[in-house]
Amino acid sequence: MSVVRWSRSPWLRGGVGLALVVGTVLALWWRGPDWGAVWDAFDVVTWRWVVLAMFINFLSIVARSAAWKLTLDQALPEPHPRNSHVFSAFCVGLLGNAVLPARAGELARVAVLRRRLPDHGEGTSATLVGTVFAHRLFDLPAIALLVLYVLLTAKIPGWAITSLVIFGLVGAALLAVAMLSARRLDHRMPSLEDAGTVRRVVAMARQGLSVLRAPLPAAAAIVCQTLGWVLQLFAVWTVMKAFGLGVPLPAAGVVLLLMNVATVFPLWPGNVGLMQAAVALPLRNYGVPYATGFAYGLVLQAVEMSVGVGLGLLALAREGISFAMLRRMEEDEKSSENAVEEVRDLVEELDHETAPEAAREGAAVPR
Repeated sequence: MSVVRWSRSPWLRGGVGLALVVGTVLALWWRGPDWGAVWDAFDVVTWRWVVLAMFINFLSIVARSAAWKLTLDQALPEPHPRNSHVFSAFCVGLLGNAVLPARAGELARVAVLRRRLPDHGEGTSATLVGTVFAHRLFDLPAIALLVLYVLLTAKIPGWAITSLVIFGLVGAALLAVAMLSARRLDHRMPSLEDAGTVRRVVAMARQGLSVLRAPLPAAAAIVCQTLGWVLQLFAVWTVMKAFGLGVPLPAAGVVLLLMNVATVFPLWPGNVGLMQAAVALPLRNYGVPYATGFAYGLVLQAVEMSVGVGLGLLALAREGISFAMLRRMEEDEKSSENAVEEVRDLVEELDHETAPEAAREGAAVPR
């Protein structure tokens, strides 16, 4: 217990965060681009294109939050959460992902939306985490189409092809897990009343995947999520127009894919530096100097983060929550139901029909 308390120390977290920031700055300074050339690249930027890119990115966020709303409506009993509450929670999640490591924003949006819901009993947070998982799965059809598009039309370096293949295999594995879980979803929730806490939470997490069993809502959610990706693709291309790069739309597709690959495992907030390198390297195949591509990556990430962070801060103010309160809420969700770990262990729980604590209570686990 002392180790756990020590790991939660704000001094330790602050020290680790400071070390990561200092290490990133030193690495960028030592192995980064020619910073003079990077600075000169900003002289040619047409900033009205950047403003347009921010607006397009905002529309992308609206479309993706609509996909999550469709997912939530299938998983939760009435009354369903309002569109404004879902959008606020989604924006808070974007803020958390931008400023916190380890995708903490996904759990933060669960914590914020949970406050707006009636008490549906133990496991509601796990249901919401299940909807987040299902919502992320709806990225996969759009990613598959985008990968196919860039493979057929874009100039892709060999190392990028390997990254995209691994990215696709991981996505296919997650989709298979979710579809297996959705097929075995048991709607007889009262039969689990005598089961242990772990099994009830897992059942509620599976309930969050209910949209995968509803063809029309699932199709609508996929359309909304795909629209979000299309809008994001045009936002990436619009920032290219701001720099006058003169590259075709397929190059924007390569940048969008590699940008997401570079941030799928957040090593530090935003993976600043790593993301810019992932953007600048493939643009060299289109004749864009590395320093210009790096400067473009900085503005592109600023566009992405400014919209997400700005909307997230507005949502926090609307909800009456400070950032410190959000961190406490996120930690409470994590410690009270351990929802993230339950979703990660979903397949194991589905394949083991006997829960240890249910056996100790003498309860029969239904098949």
